Amino acid sequence: MMEAFLASVQKNIKSEGEEVKSAILPLLKLIALALPGLILAHPKVQLVPKATFKLLSKLVFALFLPCLIFTQLGPSISLENIVRWWFIPVNVIISTAIGCILGCLVAFICRPPREFVRFTIIMTAFGNTGNIPLAVVASVCHSSDAPFGPDCYGNGIAYVSFSQWVSVILVYTLVYHMMKPPLEQCEIVDEEIEIELVPADLSKPLLVEAELPGIEEKETEHSKTPFIPSLFNSVSGISQTNFPDLEAMKEGREEGGESSSKSIRCLAEPRVARKIRVVAEQTPIHHILQPPTVASFLAIVIGVIPALRHMVYGAHAPLEVITDSLGTMADATVPSVMLILGGMLGEGPNESKLGIRTTIGIIVARLLVLPVIGIGVVYLADKWNFLIAGDRLYQFVLLLQYTTPSAILLGVIASLRGYAVKEASALLFWQHVGAVLSLSIYIIVYFKLLFSYI
Repeated sequence: MMEAFLASVQKNIKSEGEEVKSAILPLLKLIALALPGLILAHPKVQLVPKATFKLLSKLVFALFLPCLIFTQLGPSISLENIVRWWFIPVNVIISTAIGCILGCLVAFICRPPREFVRFTIIMTAFGNTGNIPLAVVASVCHSSDAPFGPDCYGNGIAYVSFSQWVSVILVYTLVYHMMKPPLEQCEIVDEEIEIELVPADLSKPLLVEAELPGIEEKETEHSKTPFIPSLFNSVSGISQTNFPDLEAMKEGREEGGESSSKSIRCLAEPRVARKIRVVAEQTPIHHILQPPTVASFLAIVIGVIPALRHMVYGAHAPLEVITDSLGTMADATVPSVMLILGGMLGEGPNESKLGIRTTIGIIVARLLVLPVIGIGVVYLADKWNFLIAGDRLYQFVLLLQYTTPSAILLGVIASLRGYAVKEASALLFWQHVGAVLSLSIYIIVYFKLLFSYI
């Protein structure tokens, strides 16, 4: 009896040890990949200049990452899978909404400077749904005895890729307008409410180049203008140039002549409609159509059409040579991403006016509190049969969406808008340092839950 009990205890300990090992080894691999980048980019070493990391970022953004998405999402996607995967983009929206609530609580409790209240909410709400989940999933599924089965790598990359387009749309619509420069940074230069942004030191940290390189070349005349003043400024400009001057028309009719008989009566555009149109015009929709997003759309289109899918994907596809070549380039994505992340951490944090209390509050809410809430959300979604039954990898990717630090893309938007650039750089630095520990803890917890309870 005692021997059977001891054998059972020994078996349980061995099983738990294997789960911990399966959870920790992928993260150790990622840290090992990031460590050379940290050393090479450290100011005291400087073996590789910052410009080299920026060039590597451009390669990842324009070539490696699109290749990875195209080669892994296409074979897995179909009309049936799009229906089955519906909760992935919905989960991104849910996690963002919960993050917004937590951000409001952080702003209420920590009392950041007034100009950084919106920044606090944004940095708490929007997590990294791209590079870090891709790196974690690729590392977890890299070994031959992957815990999620033989199709772990392809399905995992497909799940993560399927969620990216939602995040990009949210960032370039909602976040873009929430990250408006505060009026305190602007000077009124004349009576016609012309706004001039007070110049600031916008030296681009490496994190700006880590997810959307070359963004400084895509700034528009509205990028660094406060939203409300630019809105009313644009509305007034549109009304003056595109609509008839009713006073002038009235004076013309009073003077008489042929012009009065030929006058045309027209309705002016409603003010609310004009404001909505101006908001749409000043939203950088064109930024959404970036190489990774285009690769996602192409993979989905080709994947849902059987004739195209058999032509592009598969062992005997006519275009197999091209797909295999893209797959070879895709293999460089995860090492390059981790080298860039190491280089970003090697730069060290910038000075920040956000305050230590608010910085700690955002890190705790984003990396510790939100993952706990995410466990509850995924558990309820599974109980209500919203998820794919028995697919643990699917659940793992959903849980990862609550666990990652703030999106690096937020630093890009901060630079584009000229708002809280140094604060975003410093906060992203400390979040990624903290994420090394928090990801380790929560991946162990997720493995215990997925293979024991959920």
